[in-house]
Amino acid sequence: MPLSALCAVLLAALCHAAWNLQAKRAAASRHFVWLYSVASLAVWTPLVLVVLLQQRPHFGTAQVLALVGTSVLHLLYSLSLQAGYRAADLSIVYPLARGSGPLFSFAGAVLLFGERPGALAVLGLLLIIAGIVLVANLHRALRRSAVPGIVWGVVTGACIASYTLNDGWAVKVLAISPFLIDFTGNCFRVLVLSHQALSDRTEVLREWRAYRLPVLTVATLGPLGYILVLFAMRHAPISHVAPTRELATLVGTWFGARMLGEQAAAQRLTGAMCIVAGVVSLAVSG
Repeated sequence: MPLSALCAVLLAALCHAAWNLQAKRAAASRHFVWLYSVASLAVWTPLVLVVLLQQRPHFGTAQVLALVGTSVLHLLYSLSLQAGYRAADLSIVYPLARGSGPLFSFAGAVLLFGERPGALAVLGLLLIIAGIVLVANLHRALRRSAVPGIVWGVVTGACIASYTLNDGWAVKVLAISPFLIDFTGNCFRVLVLSHQALSDRTEVLREWRAYRLPVLTVATLGPLGYILVLFAMRHAPISHVAPTRELATLVGTWFGARMLGEQAAAQRLTGAMCIVAGVVSLAVSG
């Protein structure tokens, strides 16, 4: 993986963990997805307009399908993630979602795009998955009957894999701007969720006052992190970029344990070492 792509993914991982911490803190908000989507449009619209004026992109059938796909998949991702945070701890849902996502993405990149990762890349993926299982402490989570959180984590991971493959195709094959991909998803979320939000204005205003910091954090860092990932996908195989993003798991799990007071197990140190070893394997492979 090129150094520039690796650096972009590492910065994106930090952004991702930071905004997920804030999303967990706003888990009780019914209109959080709508609020941060509206705020994101306000923050990013000027820059997207500049990109459109400079690049003047062509929109054929394939481009439209890719943008529709990313819009629907990101809406499902956002709703399933918040459902997971309402059902279980950040340190369970987040690692499981992030861990199952690259597994599905890796398989899809091989099956759909014909990518042929070497043995070192496969080893890196397996180390990352093993590390995330340890970090998430899944065997104890099952004994605590945290099944709803685990289910939502896997569903979120499937959404991550689906939009990763769709958006990787969009930036690598169709040459769609990463800014436009993320912006389109936000527009679609606002469009779909506005009726429910505007019908409950009093609650929306209350949640805005209560969760203003989480809303603005997700609106800023969410698009920034994903745009960095999409730029990395232009210069590196999707089967390498998707698992490397899982360094965010280390930061997210630490946030859950230290800042939210969630329980942490000793084996998470071993899991962290597995994740780092897996990322290094992916970075030097190919």
